[in-house]
Amino acid sequence: MPIDESRTFLPVRIAVLTVSDTRTAADDRSGDTLAARIEAAGHSVAARAIVRDDVAAIRKQLDSWIDDPAIDVVISTGGTGVTGRDVTPEAFAATWEKPIEGFGELFRWLSYKSIGTSTIQSRACAGVARGTYLFALPGSTGAVIDGWDGILRDQLDSRHRPCNFVELMPRLTER
Repeated sequence: MPIDESRTFLPVRIAVLTVSDTRTAADDRSGDTLAARIEAAGHSVAARAIVRDDVAAIRKQLDSWIDDPAIDVVISTGGTGVTGRDVTPEAFAATWEKPIEGFGELFRWLSYKSIGTSTIQSRACAGVARGTYLFALPGSTGAVIDGWDGILRDQLDSRHRPCNFVELMPRLTER
């Protein structure tokens, strides 16, 4: 979809959450990949954290960032698979007020081009909580690239036509 150069680019403040029992700041390749792409697109990485695969720990970090007016969007990487320790979608669903079902559907469609039927194992998801967008991507660098380059880069660009998530931000808390 086209970028309308006549419109003003509005940078978004994005928190990057890595969900993992094993990764550290020294070896968080998917988090590093996501942060680099966010900054290359002109946005800011407002915060970054690594939390273990635990619903309460994930929700605590999400709630902290949702309540922070300096954060517009949270994007996580990791914990979206089907094993017993993969609980990111459960934590996100318990936090958001509105799911964005099309995000996971589109992610899997795009991912199919890269990894074929293995994309069925992804539970990538998204939603809105108290005026903050929440996006959960799988933990591989390939999945981060698919999710950012294929969906989020455009949807978080205020110039993207025919519509984008940024233009809706002022209205997310309407009642």
